[in-house]
Amino acid sequence: MSEWLVLALGMLAACVVVVVVVVLRQRRAGEDDDPSETPDVIEYMTMMVGVVYAIVLGLAIAGVWEARNAADEAVTDEAQALHEVSERVQVYPAEERERVRDDVTAYVRYTVRTEWPHMKETGELTDKGARLLGELRKDVMAYEPPTTQQAQSYQAAVDQVAEVDAARSQRASGAEPTMPGVVWFGLIIGAMVVIGMLFALQIQRSGRELVLAGLFSALIAFLLFLVWHFDSPFARGLSDATGAFTSLFPKAAG
Repeated sequence: MSEWLVLALGMLAACVVVVVVVVLRQRRAGEDDDPSETPDVIEYMTMMVGVVYAIVLGLAIAGVWEARNAADEAVTDEAQALHEVSERVQVYPAEERERVRDDVTAYVRYTVRTEWPHMKETGELTDKGARLLGELRKDVMAYEPPTTQQAQSYQAAVDQVAEVDAARSQRASGAEPTMPGVVWFGLIIGAMVVIGMLFALQIQRSGRELVLAGLFSALIAFLLFLVWHFDSPFARGLSDATGAFTSLFPKAAG
């Protein structure tokens, strides 16, 4: 099922639940029920609960969005560093140059085809990916440059391999969901409390009040969907998570 279809169904369900509850509540209300008798303290509590929940929900959205951007940056840095390694060894002798480039190709191919699906499913990287990176580092550092130009390229290639390793570690930290379970518990319970407070204000069955209550519930559902969508950047938050690899290494990733 499409994620956007899930969002639409969730928002629609939130609206329907609120409207149905309001209608049923009004049918069961007695003739002596007076909405104007709602205590002022309930209105004050509703306002405070809404403000507190809005702050928490805003912080959650900001947190998952920042994690999403960090994951995107890590993938871009990793792919760009690998590309730089391939380019820096241009001045190497043919045998050493092809060996390093073959290592880069093998690492990219394995990352895109095998490690990425595994990472999305389990939230962890694989040992084989680490071994392939280790082989790349070993072949880059094994060469002893005889000329100044090759020495400069050698040091640059070594530095870029270190960049790949750092970006890979950052990608590993972003593979798991950002929001802990206790935060999700608070967000969901808070949404139920905030929406439940609508009924404490004794809203009526007028079209305006029903529309506002439904839109408010749909907004809460939409914001929770945003948190869920960006909570796992590699699985959902990034539209083309491997695009940095496939654009720089079309043959290796194809």
